[in-house]
Amino acid sequence: MRVRLLGTAAGGGFPQWNCNCALCREARLGKAGTSARTQSSAAVSADGLSWFLLNISPDIRHQIEYFPPLLPQSGKIRGSSIEGALITNADLDHVLGIFILREGGVLHLHSTSAVRRALDDGLRISEVLKSYGGVAWHEAPSSLNQLLKSDGTPSGLLYEAFEVPGKLPRYAGSKAREGSAVGYRLVDEHTGGKLAFIPDTADLPVHVLEKIEDCDALLLDGTFWDEDEMARTGTGTLTATQMAHLRVGGPGGSLEIIRKLPIKRKIYMHINNTNPILSDSTSQHQEVMKAGVEVGVDGMDFTL
Repeated sequence: MRVRLLGTAAGGGFPQWNCNCALCREARLGKAGTSARTQSSAAVSADGLSWFLLNISPDIRHQIEYFPPLLPQSGKIRGSSIEGALITNADLDHVLGIFILREGGVLHLHSTSAVRRALDDGLRISEVLKSYGGVAWHEAPSSLNQLLKSDGTPSGLLYEAFEVPGKLPRYAGSKAREGSAVGYRLVDEHTGGKLAFIPDTADLPVHVLEKIEDCDALLLDGTFWDEDEMARTGTGTLTATQMAHLRVGGPGGSLEIIRKLPIKRKIYMHINNTNPILSDSTSQHQEVMKAGVEVGVDGMDFTL
């Protein structure tokens, strides 16, 4: 399984368009070790030819341009190797790219029924796209099942969705409902390589750890370093918990939890512009690296 990180920032990207915090200033000035990032998304493939997106960020057009395997094949006027997308929740930074892909024919979307309802009730995804290429919805399975290509043939990947603590986005009422946030587990049928994808979670309870502990790679929510980061940086008032994100640092933080897991590659993504791990020179970044965990950057590419 080939895995490509298309974008690794949280909503708004890094630097965020309306933010002048210290980290955003450093990124705009091109400070070494402070790389700009687009909004969170990834792509996976068993054969390097047929690809599935993991969430579809508002920056998807830019991300496709910088990853040639997703571009039209040489000699063809139109086309894409994108077979579909696995959606973890209805957050805007995970789904607005759906509208960008409206000209590509029927778009195959895999999600829970709760996420589908939020997208159709709040953003009218199905209604809007039926005037273009249309949408084919697939209920994400709760146990490993074949991930099929758009023509119904096997992709070489197995997948399953598992519930993670979270909630619906603000436009959908901000309530926690069954299936409102999930992670995905993908398995390569040929190599046996296993990937866990959890870009948004409010906690890492036992049932989630049991799903990911035997994986070869983990892509995990790295939104905030600490609980009051928004208030401390003057960028907002909500806490990490109120925004349904488990902080990275401190006792009970995700770093303390995952450093003990026997997963070969553990990578933070969906990183907010206020999180100090974005800068290589910070103590927080160094703490992550010393724990054997990586800070994701756009364009990171690996095989399982």
